[in-house]
Amino acid sequence: MRAITIVLATLGLAYAAAASAAPDPGSPTVTTAAGRIEGIGAPGGVSAFLGIPYAAPPVRELRWRDPQPAVRWTGTYHADRLPPQCIQPLRAGETNQYPGADVTSEDCLYLNVWTKPGLRKAPVVVFIHGGGFFIGSSRMPLYAGEQVAQRGAVFVNLNYRLGVLGFLAHPALSAESPHKTSGNYAFLDQIAALKWVKANIARFGGDPDNVTIAGQSAGSMSVLALQASPLTRGLFQRAVGMSGALLGSGGPGAMRPLADGEREGARFLDLMKAKSLAALRLMPADRLVVPRVPGSPSVGPIQDGYVLPTPVEQAFADRRQNDVPLLLGFARDESLGGMGPVKDLADYRARVAERFGTRAEQFLTLYPAATDAEAREQARLADRDATMVGAMKSWATLQTRYGTAPVYSYMFARPHSYVPGVTFPDLDPATAGAYHTSEVPYWLGTLDSFNLYRKTRAWTPADRAFSATMTDALIAFARSGTPGTAWPRFDPAAPKLVELGQTMRTGDWPDERRLAFFRDTPAPTRPAGGALRD
Repeated sequence: MRAITIVLATLGLAYAAAASAAPDPGSPTVTTAAGRIEGIGAPGGVSAFLGIPYAAPPVRELRWRDPQPAVRWTGTYHADRLPPQCIQPLRAGETNQYPGADVTSEDCLYLNVWTKPGLRKAPVVVFIHGGGFFIGSSRMPLYAGEQVAQRGAVFVNLNYRLGVLGFLAHPALSAESPHKTSGNYAFLDQIAALKWVKANIARFGGDPDNVTIAGQSAGSMSVLALQASPLTRGLFQRAVGMSGALLGSGGPGAMRPLADGEREGARFLDLMKAKSLAALRLMPADRLVVPRVPGSPSVGPIQDGYVLPTPVEQAFADRRQNDVPLLLGFARDESLGGMGPVKDLADYRARVAERFGTRAEQFLTLYPAATDAEAREQARLADRDATMVGAMKSWATLQTRYGTAPVYSYMFARPHSYVPGVTFPDLDPATAGAYHTSEVPYWLGTLDSFNLYRKTRAWTPADRAFSATMTDALIAFARSGTPGTAWPRFDPAAPKLVELGQTMRTGDWPDERRLAFFRDTPAPTRPAGGALRD
């Protein structure tokens, strides 16, 4: 413990360097539990407080430990710039969701708050970014909070440790832990951020007793983990999950037990040729990356016995989940893994035979195809149902069966409006449809984030109006626990959802017979390190 104390005292210098004694009288200021902070003005009369430390930097001896309290400062902390993203592989500038300047650091446990002067006891939305648990950050313009704050809610987003730094389990780490477990440091970071919100958000005009956690992809998987965890009691009152759930053998978020995680962690130490944890803690953080090739160690969320004492399904069956209203959904055209894109009908049938063996005919009855175009479409639908729809429906069903709070659900089905001729290495605008993550800018009102670094979208007035409708529904849910009167409650016996397409209308969930097929089918091997994209 003495070593940790010395590190914390040393790291306090970083906070002191960001503080001064004289705030700008024209800038918004708030006094938090750790000290006074000064934010900046944002468009629409919004105040932004950027890069607030919610925990001590998880470096040196704090690497692979529970997040420690942020060090108090004197003077005024200048919360005027977005924090660095956590250590992760960097993306090329022409990718679809390029995040902008890639400022990266192991010192990354910061959050951002957007609010509006005059708000009092406003609903609070805490957004957890996606990225397969190995990329992504709160500094991405896609996750900015100006529009949510402008429309009457306090918006918070946050960084959390990723990849090996966020999820490494190892017998030696478990031995030194007060909980006798390891891994899931990313979830502990998220919990620390929620505790910061509980203690401080009233000073920003938010209601600490009306907090909604929301996330997409890995962020949605995080939301489910937080709902199932006993460590989050009283930290949030509603939850929104967008395309991601740590459930089911067929989903991309199926978890392993602690012992398996520790074995994979030992394989990672061997890969790095590290003879001890001490040696691994001395390695540069940017070297601590799992190669994304077959056979690499699998490092990700686990049932660790502390954050998640039991499998998620068991937590619900025991009625130990946080019983809060849910808003859950998926994107119509998202497809991650499984068979992948197929070339033609013959390729489709060959992949089905290889993947499902004696069950191939049953699969082809559920997903029939007689042409090349039909084969490509059915393969995409099958991948979507296997990886996303089944898990999201299981989450909704578990809450409905074992909880009392309502569930509302949606399918996002509105393709983006692209600039003619624009190209990306990771997305084909002609075939992307409502792809994985495409709903986020509509929910958060961040359509213009796609045109900050190069113009890729030609948004129409109808796009902007529909985004405003979705943002209002999100805020209504955060305020009251229902997104609006037009939204039916989820009923497993006759499941209905709201289709968010060219209009908003009630529709049916995908065919239950298809989802049941995948529940009875072992999951395919996933690449190391998380989902293919956020």
